[in-house]
Amino acid sequence: MSEPRQTGGTDLTKTGKAVPVIERAEPELGQSASAAAYQPLPTLTDDDGAPRFWSARRVPAGLLALLILGGAGLLLYDVVAVRADHPAMRWRRDLARELAERPLDSTAVVAGGAAAVAVGLWLFVLAVTPGLRSLLPMRRTHADVRAGLDRAAAATALRDRAMDVAGVRSVRVRMSRAKVDVRAVSHFRALDDVRGDLDATLADAIHDLGLGRPPALSVHVARPGRKG
Repeated sequence: MSEPRQTGGTDLTKTGKAVPVIERAEPELGQSASAAAYQPLPTLTDDDGAPRFWSARRVPAGLLALLILGGAGLLLYDVVAVRADHPAMRWRRDLARELAERPLDSTAVVAGGAAAVAVGLWLFVLAVTPGLRSLLPMRRTHADVRAGLDRAAAATALRDRAMDVAGVRSVRVRMSRAKVDVRAVSHFRALDDVRGDLDATLADAIHDLGLGRPPALSVHVARPGRKG
């Protein structure tokens, strides 16, 4: 049997009849995926509200303790010296004179007050915020055990799962405590189909991470840009 031969836009079969060939147009490169009607899939239903981990703040606490210890020790030494009929240190006499004579609207006084307020606010924020933003708390399955997952490791795990979806060429994952932003590039298949598969795959992947407060999922898929 002779094989069909393709000539231009027709096929010649063994009967000699010309059969028209219908070719599917290739998708236009560079088009972006539509995400206007996108609704994130639910990723976890048993949210137990796991609290965040608190940072020990060892460096700020150590610096503040050293500063207070040094200042208090120097002032105590000077007070004891004055009580023992020795003259006060020069820095304390100069400081007392400056505080008594310098007006309150002086630039040095205003700058010093602003610096003290800024340091105080910084210390207050450190005291009332947990810190450790890169550590995501996981669900607690035991009352006496707490576990956390590094944010970069979680983003890498989600990227690996996304790369398994057919049609995905490259993926960029940005993960915060409240949202996972996924931007993928697809070189074949319809964009809506790829995005739908990514939605389902990543929703399961986020569930498998076992986070106490699972982030929302946002997926965007686009074609690769033109070269040149």
